[in-house]
Formats: sequence, structure tokens, C-alpha cells
Amino acid sequence: MHLNPLYYNAEHLAFADAVRKFTAQEISPFVNDWEEAETFPRELYRKAADVGLLGLGFPEEFGGIAETDAFHVLLAAVELAQCGSGGVLASLLSHSIGAPPIKNAGSAEMKARVLPQILSGEKISALAITEPGGGSDVAGLTTKAVRDGDDYLVSGEKIFITSGMRADYYSVAVRTDPNAKGANGVSMLLIEGDRAGISKTPLKKMGWWSSDTAQLHFDQCRVPVSNLIGPENLGFMVIMQNFNMERFFLAASSYGFAKVCYEDTLDWAQQRKTFGKRLVDHQVVRHKLIEMATQLHATRALLEDTAWRLNQPEQQGNDLVAQICMLKNLATRTMQLCADHAVQTLGGMGYMRGTRVERIYREVKVNMIGGGAEEVMKELASRQLGY
Repeated sequence: MHLNPLYYNAEHLAFADAVRKFTAQEISPFVNDWEEAETFPRELYRKAADVGLLGLGFPEEFGGIAETDAFHVLLAAVELAQCGSGGVLASLLSHSIGAPPIKNAGSAEMKARVLPQILSGEKISALAITEPGGGSDVAGLTTKAVRDGDDYLVSGEKIFITSGMRADYYSVAVRTDPNAKGANGVSMLLIEGDRAGISKTPLKKMGWWSSDTAQLHFDQCRVPVSNLIGPENLGFMVIMQNFNMERFFLAASSYGFAKVCYEDTLDWAQQRKTFGKRLVDHQVVRHKLIEMATQLHATRALLEDTAWRLNQPEQQGNDLVAQICMLKNLATRTMQLCADHAVQTLGGMGYMRGTRVERIYREVKVNMIGGGAEEVMKELASRQLGY
């Protein structure tokens, strides 16, 4: 990835180098074993914290690294993608969607109690919003929290929860006003993973095998009112704050995985021989490579422009939300095209379990669906632009 000096400084480059080394030493050699085991060691969280991955964008007083920006997030996603496993990234960084509600809206006591444990890699954070009947319809959630003295009694279901089995803290969207409609009457609660009344079921998936993904069932789970994240019945805005960076990271990692597919395809095409010459000497293969490179260049340009806008306070607004939606769709389409071309060009080897392109090919759809499906992104972007 060519780093434009207009966007990146020496600090960015040093951070990218640290993440590159971390990925090469601590993740890539073990990915195949972790994928087959459908998990990875918990100690990886502490190692990720040591190189600054868990603290990105969080206050220093809680163990974060405040002096970072969207370009750090972009670089982290691209360098981590070199391991070729979206599952490892999803669970290792589940705090990046689970902990921001605490940072943005939690009480001072909650932040001091919870964030240092998460950012040090000691505890695992997860976000629990999606429900079996709701998908991306956050306003339609039905998990309820009924006030009982100084507690809430939480009942309902959450599904597709990353780090759902082993999370120590869940940031959970609940309905606290049963009479309110849509986004009204929704609150966010911090729920500890070991509370009575929570049951967890692991989910099998097409891809992301090493990611811990679960369905959660809350049965009259008693949670203190002091665990409210933000004001009661105003949780929808807390949830919405999360989406920009989640979708940006998904786009950046999709670009990273697409780049991996391109690199593996180019390497294979330069070595593999058919009909007396290298694959790259066949016009049809060169054209596939150029098609991949074109999509990668276009995606990177929009990624970097979006990162720049995310760093400018005056750039925040409806236009930026729309751009992030369009970016996510472009990046995941690029990942889809590059993964398809990679498997096709590698042929039988591309279909073998354990190759990066085979794994990425299976993971394309979760990137296109997670954080808001392609169709939802198009509709949201059109509304933001006033269509």
C-alpha cells in the first residue's frame, strides 16, 4: 500500500510497522490451527494491547491511545488483514464496537471500572444489538428491561453476537419503555457476562470460524440501574454513534483482504506455468489482475478521503454518513471481485482449505452483511443525501 505523505506521518508509519510485525509473529503462523479449532488463545488480547491495537481512540486515563486518528484505524485494518482471517480480527477487536458506548455515554464510575480492564486485554467487550427477528432494524428491537426497584429485569434474545460466548461485558440494546414506538424508548445497558439469567449458544458459520459468535438469551436477568449507558430511553443515539467507525473499519479490512487476494494471485500467476508459459503471460490472467488493481486503487482513494473527513470536525454530518455507506459497499464489492478472481486463478489450489484466498472467499458475505447489509447502506445513503 503506497502511503501518501499528504495523509500519513512518521507516527502512522511506525504504528503500521508495529502492527505488521505483530500480525506476522503472533497471528499468521497460527491462523490455520485457530480456524480448525474455531477459537484463538485469550492471551492474544493482551499481546494486541501491548502494541496499541486495543487502545486506539480511547482516553489515555483508561489505558487508551487518544492521539490517534482514522488513518491509524485504516492502517491497523490493512496490516491485520495480512493474516487472511476475518474471524480473528472480528473477535480480537470486538471491543471496538462494544466499548465505544461506554466511552461515549457511560458514567465516570463505569468508565473507570470497565475500560482499563478492556483496553489492557484482561477483559473482553461485546456489542449485543441484533435480534433474531430484527436484523438491521435497530428501532424494532424487542428485548425488554423492566424496572424493579434499583434494578432492571432483562428478557429477550440477541443473535450473531461477536465474542458472545466469552465476553466479560456486553453493551446491550434494550427497550425500557414498552409503549414507545420505533427508536423511542430504547436504552443501552452494560451487562456483565457472568450474571444469572444469561444463557449462551455458539453459532456455526460459513466463515469467520475462529471468531466466537453466539446467540444470547436473557431470562429475567437482573441488572442495576447504575449500569445504564447514557440516559434512559435515549439509547438510540448512543447506538448510532457507533456505526460510522464500525463501517469504516469493515471497509478498511475488506480492502485489506482484497489486497491479500491480489498479492496471492499475482505471486501465483508469476510462478505457475500452463501450456508452456507462466499464467501472467496469458492475456486473460493479466486482465484479471488489472481489474483487481483498478478496484483496489479506487477503493483506497475513497478510504483515504473518508479517513481525512473523519478527522475533520467540520466534515461531520449527513454527507459523511452517506459516504461511509457508499465506501462500505464499494470496499466489500472489491473484496468480492478480488476473492473470486483469486480463487479462479489459483484453480484447485485456491479451493484448498488453509489458503488465504479460500478463507477470504468464504468470508466475503459476512463483510457485505455485517454492520448493515448492502441494501440497507444504499437506502441510508439515499436518505442522508435527501433523495
